[in-house]
Amino acid sequence: MTTLIPDDGQFKNAAKEKQAVTRNLGELLWVQYPGHFNQALSKAIVTPETVGSRFFDHRISCYEPGAYVENHVHKVQEQIYHVLSGEGILTVDGERRLVRANDVTYIPPGVHHEFHCTGTDTLVFLVITSPPTDEEPQPR
Repeated sequence: MTTLIPDDGQFKNAAKEKQAVTRNLGELLWVQYPGHFNQALSKAIVTPETVGSRFFDHRISCYEPGAYVENHVHKVQEQIYHVLSGEGILTVDGERRLVRANDVTYIPPGVHHEFHCTGTDTLVFLVITSPPTDEEPQPR
């Protein structure tokens, strides 16, 4: 028996078609996005590109020791970082915080932040972002 692995576009219209989607993380490729360095990898689980979600972007990230995302800020996006394992330094508006498993941080729009894996093990965390793009809403 052969198990087919869905490509990233297979569920692209799930939200529009009102179709529930179940994904297994093993189906998804690790990607290093711009602004991420030294094996700061992520898998896009639920995004507009993968399932057609309209209100959020959900990813899992895996940072090797020394990996990081550079300091950045979002205009309209809110983010939640939920650490599953490992530890690192999350800098939020210049304040350095040691975060580890079971720590959850909410980052509102306009707050500068960066995340470094400073531990000796891999830092694994979920990133939930809403809205999925950092575009200012257009007047109707």
